[in-house]
Amino acid sequence: MGKIFKLLGLALVLALGIGLAVVAGDYGPWYFAWLVGTTMIVLIAAAGAVLFDTQEAATSGEA
Repeated sequence: MGKIFKLLGLALVLALGIGLAVVAGDYGPWYFAWLVGTTMIVLIAAAGAVLFDTQEAATSGEA
């Protein structure tokens, strides 16, 4: 039963991706780069915040 839900979920993601590609048309690569770039900026900022908190905890003796 779980495999059916996984297959349906993947089919939904595929249909959504194809739909976005059709709507975006020639601007598809630009939207893709924008989405990937925005995601990377958010993840890098979060990693930097975690590292900063870890360094602050280590210097203040909380660890």
